[in-house]
Parts: sequence; C-alpha cells; structure tokens
Amino acid sequence: KSGAKKEALNLLEYALGRKATHYNFLPQRPQAPVKTDEQTGSGLFAGRIKGSEKNMFLIPRQQLLTGDLLRIGYEDESGHTTYRVTRGVPKKGRLTIKLPGRRLRIGGSPVFIVDRREKELKDALLNMRQELENISVNFSEMSGFKAKLKKPYKVSDKITGKAKTRPADMHVGRTLHKIRNRGVSGLWLSDLTADRLSKSDTAKCWWWLPPVVWPENENDLINRIKLILDRGGRYFVLNSPWQIVFFNQKKGLKLWAGPFCNAANPLAIERLASFGFSGVIVSPELGKDDYSRLAKESVLPVGIVLSGNWPLCISRTIAADLKVGNLFSSPRGEQAWVAQYDSDYWVFPNWKLDLEKHRPALVKAGFSMFVHFEEPLPRGIKLKKRPGLWNWNLKLL
Repeated sequence: KSGAKKEALNLLEYALGRKATHYNFLPQRPQAPVKTDEQTGSGLFAGRIKGSEKNMFLIPRQQLLTGDLLRIGYEDESGHTTYRVTRGVPKKGRLTIKLPGRRLRIGGSPVFIVDRREKELKDALLNMRQELENISVNFSEMSGFKAKLKKPYKVSDKITGKAKTRPADMHVGRTLHKIRNRGVSGLWLSDLTADRLSKSDTAKCWWWLPPVVWPENENDLINRIKLILDRGGRYFVLNSPWQIVFFNQKKGLKLWAGPFCNAANPLAIERLASFGFSGVIVSPELGKDDYSRLAKESVLPVGIVLSGNWPLCISRTIAADLKVGNLFSSPRGEQAWVAQYDSDYWVFPNWKLDLEKHRPALVKAGFSMFVHFEEPLPRGIKLKKRPGLWNWNLKLL
C-alpha cells in the first residue's frame, strides 16, 4: 500500500549517517555520495531553532512524544547539545527550549529526533500488538513448512580428494610469494595473478573470486576463470552464491562458498549444497555459540576466517579527500586505510581479526578449514594490537 510505503520511508529518516543516493550502483547516476563539506544526517530532522537566546522555541515538523531525545546542532560541530522533551507537542505546535548556561547559534540551529524509547512509544507498540491480535487469521492457510536437513557432514570425510585427519590452514594473499609454503595457498583472482604462475602452482592454488562483480567487469572475470581452468586450476572460492554460474557444466571442480556469502544457518548451507558447492566458509559476523552449532549441523565441510585483515566494507567509491594507502580516522579516533583492487575500494581497520586462541574449540566443533588473510600493509602503517575477537562473545539473539 502507498500509505505503508510512505510510513516506512519516513521511519528510515531516523537513520544516522549520510543521505541515501544511487551513486555508481547504476551507471546513469554519477552524483557523488560522499561530500565531506556537507553535514551527515543526525536523526530525524524536526525543524530549526527560532526566537532569541532568551526565548528559544521549536515548531516541530512532526509530533513530539514525551521522553523524545532531541539533538540541537550537528553532532560533529562544537556547541551541539541534547534536550529531553518533557511533554508531548503536536505537529506544528510550539516547544519552548530552555538550556541554562548554554549558548547556541541562534536563528536556525537544526534539531533532530535521535531517540524515542519512552512510555508513549511503548503504549503505541502495545496498541499495535492489540490490533494484530484482533485480526482474524485462517490458520489453515498458514505454512506448515518444517526444515528437514540432511545428515550433517563429518570432518572425517574428504575435502580435496584426500582423507583429512586434521583441519587445513589456507593463507589467502594477493601474490603467491607472500603465502608460499604456509599450508594451502589461496590467491585473489586478478590480472596480476591469473597469468603469472606456473601450471603447477595454478593447479594447486585456491582461487578467490571478488565479492562484487560489476556488469562492465564480468567479461574480464570470465576470461580470467577460463585461463585458470585451462592451466589446470580446480579449486575456487566464490564470494557470492550467483557466481556458481561461471562453472556450470564443468566437472571435477571444488567450489567453496566464501565468507562474503554470509552463510549463517544450516538451511542456507544446505541450499548452497544444492547449488553445487563443495564446502562453505561461514560468515565472520557470528558468535562462538553460533559457530559451534553451525559446524555441527552443516551438511557441507565448514571453514572460518581465523585471522587476518578483514575489511570493514567494500565500496565502489571513496570520498574525494581520502587517499589510497593512507590512514584516516573516525570521529572517535579509530583508524583505517583504503586499498584499491580492480574497480573496488577495500576499507581495512587498523587491527586484525584474530580467533587463533579459539582454534581448539573450533576444531572440536568440526571446522575443516581455517583461513588467514594476508593483506599487504601500505608503507608507514603499523597495526594496533587489539584482541580482534569481532563478535565472538556476542549472540544473534
């Protein structure tokens, strides 16, 4: 319904961060998405301060509820502050704002709703729940679906054609000389790697496909894959499930779903198995309990990224004042750097993911492959020493 869509879009206005754009997702939308000379969003815009320093007020663009938390001014500018609404105000009503000891830029300071957790919101949710409970439901039309998973995979089975008595370690890099003789070798598939190895090295290596493939780059990737296959390559890690189409009708290959496929439950892994995948490297966003459960219930052999430089994000563009290979800092002082591979920019934090001390627990759970990312550090960048546990101690629910 159009009304529901409008309400949903209004709710998205509460989101923090930059405004949404279509930049570079569609080639006909070239506008820049990151403008560092403009303010980012700071919540739901509610209006601007009016009046004088002694008589400040707000005419809100939408209803304010008792307990709403407002931010006056932009968060990344000095002088901003917060204000708790003590009584409800209707849309286009008047909210008098008193801030003892505060001096603000008068005549236009923006005001944003940044938090809404108080009694009025709870009451609204209860009313919505009661409305749902009053809706009659024909239970005969409800789905009776129940997942019937296949028998879980056992580590004693085969992974790469040879019986495995212990998990394998795969070191994944950009060039072979950085990872040679360190266990199983994995290389990101690029122009720099596709045609520079001997046939012997090509055949033994695991080839990692990029997580993002733009339409204009697809033919180049197809040609690289063909070159690897012609030179005897048989092991591939695909970082999006649809990439299986590059290998249709090809026999004798080992195709694993990579960590960027974000496999996080046994049903998803069974679906990947039905596509033809031989194994799966699970999502790096899970916690210890989820990892253990997933390995025990998976129908495919499972791997995990155990250590290395895990990217914060992969983007098609960066802000104009960011330079590849240089550190930049967040407002909280966290540092990161950008590397460019083909047409994408990879943003890496200044510390590593490191679950090495939890290897025994992961072996016991049933993991067959431990992946280590070996990312080249730009000159002058030193990594911060941090635990690097990511979400290990957290839970999905």
